[in-house]
Amino acid sequence: LDGTLVKHCNPVEIQDPNLKLEVLKGTHEKLRDWDNKGYTIIITTGRKESARPATVKQLQRAGILYDALIMGFGGGERILINDRKTDGTPTALAINLPRNSGVSEIEI
Repeated sequence: LDGTLVKHCNPVEIQDPNLKLEVLKGTHEKLRDWDNKGYTIIITTGRKESARPATVKQLQRAGILYDALIMGFGGGERILINDRKTDGTPTALAINLPRNSGVSEIEI
């Protein structure tokens, strides 16, 4: 979420439901495109679970489209382990972006 879809913000501010998120360029368009393709959009964040009510309000106000919100990942590395289909097709991919660069250039 922070640094990927919206500008990374001060961790102290995230508990404020009135915080206005600065949506990164191309975020709305890319999320609509992925939604139209039938992708499931799951937002993950290092924000604590206790920040969920504020985060949901912030996302609604910002017009961020998503199917699920997973919180509490912390600020360290995130390692995704998943199987492959029997034909060898991977079922999970990870794309790491420079902070605050946005998702507009990602092609899936």
